[in-house]
Amino acid sequence: MELRPLQLLVDDVEDEDETMDEDETFYLLRDEAAGRVGRSGGKKSFFPDFTFLQKFRDCCRRCFVRQHHFISRTIPIGQANIQKFPHNIIRNQKYSIWTFLPFVLLRQFSVFMNLFFLVMALSQLIPVLRVGQLYTYWGPLSFVVAITLIREALDEWRRYKRDQEVNSQEYTKITRDGAVRVPSSAICVGDLIQVEKDQRVPADMVLIRTTEQNGTTFIRTDQLDGETDWKLRIAVAVTQNTNQTEDLFNMSPLVFAEAPKEDIHSFLGTFSVNTKGASDVKLPLNLENTLWTNTVIASGTALGVVIYTGCETRSAMNNSAPRSKTGLVDMEVNQLTKILCVAMFILAFVMSSLLGFYPTWVAHFFRFILLFSYMIPLSLRVNLDMAKTYYSWVIQHDRGIAGTVVRSTTIPEELGRIRYLLSDKTGTLTRNDMVLKRIHVGEVGFNTETFHEVRQTLLTDLESFKDEDSSYPRTLKRELATVEAVTALAVCHQVTPSYDNGRLEYQASSPDEVALVSWADKMGLRLVNRGLHDMQIEGEFQRLDLDILETFPFTSERKRMGIIVRDKSSKKITFYMKGADVVMCDMVHYNDWMKEEIDNMARQGLRTLVVAKKELPQEVYQEFQAAYRSAQMSISERASRVENVVRSLEREMDLLCVTGVEDQLQSGVKQTLETLRQAGIKVWMLTGDKQETAACIAKSSCLADRHHDLFFFADVTTRPDAHTQLNALTRKKDNSVLIIKGQALETCLKYYEQQTIELARECPAVVVCRCTPTLKAQVVQLLQKYTGQPCAAIGDGGNDVSMIQAANAGIGIVGKEGRQASLAADFSIDQFCYLQRLLFVHGRRSYRRTAALSQFVIHRGLIIAIMQAVFSASFYFSSIALYQGALMVGYATVYTMFPVFSLVLDMDVSDETALQYPELYKMLSKGRSLSFKTFLIWVFVSFYQGCVLMYMAFLLFESQYIHIVQISFSALVLSELIMVALITHHWHYLMVMAEVVSLVIYAFSILFLKDTFELAYFRYTSFYWKVILLTLSSCLPLVVAKYIYQWWSPPTHHLLDA
Repeated sequence: MELRPLQLLVDDVEDEDETMDEDETFYLLRDEAAGRVGRSGGKKSFFPDFTFLQKFRDCCRRCFVRQHHFISRTIPIGQANIQKFPHNIIRNQKYSIWTFLPFVLLRQFSVFMNLFFLVMALSQLIPVLRVGQLYTYWGPLSFVVAITLIREALDEWRRYKRDQEVNSQEYTKITRDGAVRVPSSAICVGDLIQVEKDQRVPADMVLIRTTEQNGTTFIRTDQLDGETDWKLRIAVAVTQNTNQTEDLFNMSPLVFAEAPKEDIHSFLGTFSVNTKGASDVKLPLNLENTLWTNTVIASGTALGVVIYTGCETRSAMNNSAPRSKTGLVDMEVNQLTKILCVAMFILAFVMSSLLGFYPTWVAHFFRFILLFSYMIPLSLRVNLDMAKTYYSWVIQHDRGIAGTVVRSTTIPEELGRIRYLLSDKTGTLTRNDMVLKRIHVGEVGFNTETFHEVRQTLLTDLESFKDEDSSYPRTLKRELATVEAVTALAVCHQVTPSYDNGRLEYQASSPDEVALVSWADKMGLRLVNRGLHDMQIEGEFQRLDLDILETFPFTSERKRMGIIVRDKSSKKITFYMKGADVVMCDMVHYNDWMKEEIDNMARQGLRTLVVAKKELPQEVYQEFQAAYRSAQMSISERASRVENVVRSLEREMDLLCVTGVEDQLQSGVKQTLETLRQAGIKVWMLTGDKQETAACIAKSSCLADRHHDLFFFADVTTRPDAHTQLNALTRKKDNSVLIIKGQALETCLKYYEQQTIELARECPAVVVCRCTPTLKAQVVQLLQKYTGQPCAAIGDGGNDVSMIQAANAGIGIVGKEGRQASLAADFSIDQFCYLQRLLFVHGRRSYRRTAALSQFVIHRGLIIAIMQAVFSASFYFSSIALYQGALMVGYATVYTMFPVFSLVLDMDVSDETALQYPELYKMLSKGRSLSFKTFLIWVFVSFYQGCVLMYMAFLLFESQYIHIVQISFSALVLSELIMVALITHHWHYLMVMAEVVSLVIYAFSILFLKDTFELAYFRYTSFYWKVILLTLSSCLPLVVAKYIYQWWSPPTHHLLDA
């Protein structure tokens, strides 16, 4: 069927991201409020949202909490500041001693069920509406609220203790009078603070001086950005050279710092000093001169001047509460609860109408609402929260997936119904353990079998690298090109050599760079030392001493890095650069081999880099340096001006080589992807690599089955081209893996958003290459929007964070490049293969248990409401309570609470069976365990049992009304215990204990129910046979029906167990 060109209807939905400037108090209150935000998954409810209390709370905050405006500042060192800045206090508490109770109560009663029962309880203060003892309604409500208050109080106390520990840490403050010890909370803007090795940085500072001679220090930033590699920081040059602290104060230094902001990867500022006998010195400050709060000094001792404190630090501004996710199960339960609410009002209206429209009709209507209010499951939310906490604990203590961390305890059951998995490639499907496998230099290519030729060339021809005579034979020129290529790999990087007990190790933020430098080492060029301004490279017969003039780091926007070095012996200046082919192809001289070799390497699944160089005459470099320094001194638009200056250098470069680095698949990836496909989960791979590399990995990882074809979506930039390609995909979508570039996908989404997603979802798998972080998140959001099915996203790097946060369930892998994805995810695992156990065992089991628990809690309240309706109808529609006081409180709590909650221990199949048969996951992921159909079944069961228990009690009624209560309630408790046993698959010893203990509690409590029960009646055998008869009448038909159904249509897990 052809895809018809449609008039595109674009709905621009803009998320209002209101950001406010605030002091520490407002910041913390905003964090607490942010935790309420949930994800609706694009579904709209027919029922209104009860959010007026939330809006009232937010309005109070806006009215009564003072706002703080962030401003730039000029800071004199060693002098008093006129400007007022926040105190350097870390305060992660949600509440104060005065706001704890009102805010927690407001939050609790923002939930419809809690608010409804509060209104019901308050109505009992009105005599005409009272239907029993006050504690009948206040007891269960107080129980639920008390549990929440205790939990919040314990969490708040832990936060308080952690804050106190951090705020009381002592640091050395340098003054004109000497060094003094001060707590972290007493540090102010402008203070000189000395931070020792392995000590936490207490505030945002500019690095003034270090104990290292070259003026550098390394910091660990894993607590700030999740990256595990060490970062290099550079002290201000003019202050690093001062020997005495007094000399530093005599310079009258001034630090200008931009206004505080959230971006931890940039900083603009200047450092000015007034030196005697010379003009003022003004130096630019950037990220390399900063020490952010919560980073840790990894080498030496650092002295810094404080520029931001408290809520103005980068750490605090990035410490907002994560956006909480609301699971589909929670939303489905909420819908069912609202249906019950409507049914309750209809039932109350019918009962009061049948009584007659007398002047007291309204009072009777509200009394019936009170009597039927148990249809609304008050304790459901508490039960689900406790169950989810238990699921999370089990996941984290599973030795089969050791190291797994659950960071979002609100959605473990979402793992049981995933239909789409969107995965990164590097570090997720692959090991992120890079090894150079191929290098192509001009007309010659080398691989692992011929690398010895490269080493032999370097051993014999390194000296010729400096010879400027161009009259070499062809073979010798080829060898010279090889030497230049290896030298470029040994020079162009941001790798730092370190020695551990004499053993050389390379450290860098990029595994690719370590792989290239390590390979150059094996070939005979070893990086032995790298400082701030120089590096030394040793060959077999010679040593290269190079001055580092400039370094241009790699960024995801630039997709390249460069370095300018000067040979100390020859004074020759060279600009080396390496990067992705998409950006390097326009910067190198024309050649006829680069594109072909890149495609060849990519088809082998290798990650490619293009390496080039450019000789810079002294006058050209001086001209560039002047423009570069001028751009660095800019306060406004510094980044764009610096980029423009660097771009002027990145052209007409000499191509040296193309490298191919292999990143092997993680263990168990093939098997995991195969089982995911059998479980009905479609996997989409979103990667930044080339199309050929991504296609190769898709084949080798079994993402593309051997029976599937590969559909390479052509590069499209216009609407007609996109329409043509989508029509072609329509004819092949059922048996083809779609492989599409990010730019082509963006074009399709621009013109045919819904059609593109709906076509892609029909494919067995999808591979999106050259995919940006923004596009990854967009794909996740659109897939959720147009399929309405749960999606999971998994990744290991910072570029995967937006995708992970957008998914229904975000899964992070602890990667070699850092922990950004792991920290931002809902679930953190160590290996991709752990997905099998996480989804098939824990996800499936959590969802099935949650479905059973939710519906049984609803059933528990619904059955007693049915009994009340039968009772009222039998007594001329009177609005009199069947059970009052302690019976209702006990029924909602101690009589049935333990057996019902023990359902979280039930399991239908063993771990081994769940892993061996992924089809079990596929059956459960369709959502049939909790659906409108199962809800109606439980409504029918409740209706049947409620009617049987009540009418049978009437039939066996002898003389006293109290006997009806006594018999029916005892049968009701026994029936609920039997129903728990009826839906249990495998008994856990705690489940047996819960049943026995509940029965003992009920029997023991009878002694204290003299006003409710006739204790003498318990001595007659008639009581017991009547209770047994009622219980059997309500439960035995259900037991028989269950086994007949299982015999007629046995569940799959029963067949597997057999």
